[in-house]
Amino acid sequence: MRIEGKIVLITGASEGIGAACAKEFAASGAKLSLTARSEEGLRRAGGDDALVTAGDITDEATRRRVVERTLERYGAIDILINNAGVGIYQPTWEMPMAEARYLMELNFFAPLGMTQLVAPHMRARKSGMIVNVGSIGGKVVLPWMTLYSVTKFALGALTEGQRMELRRDGIRTMIVCPGYVKTGFQKNVRAGQTPGAVANARKFAITAEECAEAIRRGVERDARTVVTPRSGWLLVAAMRLFPALVESRMAQINGTA
Repeated sequence: MRIEGKIVLITGASEGIGAACAKEFAASGAKLSLTARSEEGLRRAGGDDALVTAGDITDEATRRRVVERTLERYGAIDILINNAGVGIYQPTWEMPMAEARYLMELNFFAPLGMTQLVAPHMRARKSGMIVNVGSIGGKVVLPWMTLYSVTKFALGALTEGQRMELRRDGIRTMIVCPGYVKTGFQKNVRAGQTPGAVANARKFAITAEECAEAIRRGVERDARTVVTPRSGWLLVAAMRLFPALVESRMAQINGTA
C-alpha cells in the first residue's frame, strides 16, 4: 500500500512504538489521527498537523469519539494501527482476576472494538489495512509474562481470522511481533519485574524507531506478519522444531527450574 496521502489512525500514540509510528508515517506523507491517554504526549508525537483525541481506549465511548472525529476531519480511515497495550510480570496462579481482565481488555478487546468501528467504513470503500501490534510473545509464550502472551496470541488469531473474513472487501490485516524494544514498556507494566536475564538482553534491543520503520515497510508491501528484529524468527522456528528444549530454557530464564 502506498502511504502518501493515506489517513492513519494510531492508538497508544503518545510514546514508544506508537509515537515512533506517528513520526514514521507522517514522514511518508500520511495524515494522522492519534489517540492515547496523554494529550501532551500525543501533541509531541503528532506535531501541529495531527488530529489528537485523548482518552482511555478501553472505554467504548472513547473509541467511538476517536473514529467519529477522524471521519469528520478526513472523511476516511485507510490504515488502523492498534498499538495500545500493557504488560504484567506476574505468575498466572497469583494474578488478581481484575488485572487479568484488564490485560485482556486493553490488549485484545480494545483492538477488536476499534476494528468493529473502522471496518464498516473500509468495507464501504473496498480498501484499507488493519495493523495489530502484538509481540514475539504472541508466537512463543514468555513464562515471565504468560497472560500477556495469551493476549498477544489472541490478537494474532484475530488478525489471521479477519484477514480471511475481510479479504473479499479489499481489506488487509497484518500482525506485528516485536521482540525487545527500547521503550517505557517495562516501567509501565502493571506489576512485577523483568527477570534479570531478560533485562540484560536490553543491549540487543531495537529502538522504537526501528520497529516503526519495520511496520511502515510491512504496510507498504502488504505483509501478513512482521517480526522485528528478523532474528526473532529463529526463536519461533526453534519453538516449533525443539519445543521441549526451548521450554526448558525459558523456564530457567524465568527462575522456575
